[in-house]
Amino acid sequence: MSKRVIAMSLAGTAVLGAAGAVAFAAQASEAKPQVRDGEAAYVAPHGTRDGSLTFTVRVSDDSGVRGVKVLAWPGTLKPAPTAKEMKDVESATCTAAGDGAARCTYTVRVTEADAVPAGAWHVAVLATAKDGDTAFVPRAADFTARR
Repeated sequence: MSKRVIAMSLAGTAVLGAAGAVAFAAQASEAKPQVRDGEAAYVAPHGTRDGSLTFTVRVSDDSGVRGVKVLAWPGTLKPAPTAKEMKDVESATCTAAGDGAARCTYTVRVTEADAVPAGAWHVAVLATAKDGDTAFVPRAADFTARR
């Protein structure tokens, strides 16, 4: 085999390898944040004691987690909230959990005046990664409010 054919083969292999690496990197960075393990706990206020709503979730993205928005909504609401409606709701507090993951917690005090109606409720989440990608999960967790 001539040196010219070998050189062209090696050059072609290098080009294909570089193109594959670029495609892999582009695909990896297109991944949306992952929202997992959502849990909600509602404690109704009673007498002079305030109640609370606490929601925790694990969010991960290869670029890291910028923020998480949280909205509790009644199961009777149809349709469910949308990602667009989540832009102006309250944020959870996130703590780094390694490898681009964060453990995020949202807690709010619930007074007798703020108590939610009894019944099924859901928690919607809008997670934003540091690279700007978002993931919307309309039912990241469920809870039942009792009075």
